[in-house]
Amino acid sequence: MKYLINTPNDQRIKDMAVHDRPRERMATGGAESLSDLELLSILIGSGSKERPVTVIAKQLLEILDKKPTISHEDLLTIPGLGMAKATLICAALELGRRRLPAKKRQISTPGDIFPLISHYAGRMQEHFLSIALNGAHEVLSVNVCSIGLVNRTLVHPREVFVEAVRQRATAILVAHNHPSGNLEPSVEDKDVTRRLRQAGDIIGIKVLDHLVFSEEGYFSMLEGNVF
Repeated sequence: MKYLINTPNDQRIKDMAVHDRPRERMATGGAESLSDLELLSILIGSGSKERPVTVIAKQLLEILDKKPTISHEDLLTIPGLGMAKATLICAALELGRRRLPAKKRQISTPGDIFPLISHYAGRMQEHFLSIALNGAHEVLSVNVCSIGLVNRTLVHPREVFVEAVRQRATAILVAHNHPSGNLEPSVEDKDVTRRLRQAGDIIGIKVLDHLVFSEEGYFSMLEGNVF
């Protein structure tokens, strides 16, 4: 899997084919057609001789995945991001939070959750996600619990349930991407699901489903009768 279409992570924007550049792709396909890395590359604008914009964007994306909120000071620790760019990114992230619909998305089927997590599908490492729901099965938050190797993610129940407990959620959905594109749950995937369901029963937060997903789609363990 690649973060940019047909593009190594360290390739400079000016060296890309014109139709592969993030701004041109946004103009032709809309913002929704871009990966998170491409969107961040547009916000950052340009890199330096030592650090192409795609390298800076990749480091920023790694921080965003690990921290639910990011401060101006966090951004200034990234080489290549100065005061002006850090301020612009903070403003964009805050505006996005403020413009989210007041009504929470209600989850009725596993397919309802896929649009909220599909932008993680192209990541080169597995990202394990926990989606917290309230009593009406409305989404409270989508949280990255663990980032693993290409074919393995280490998951601890503590990390999976921490935000759900804090937000007084009544249930969660869990999901993780398969960078290989294979949607078949592994033996380890099934074992992790079993352990999380047991932990959820103990603390009173039900695990409703486990989705394995890629850029091609998703597999629901509940719908597939392997839950």
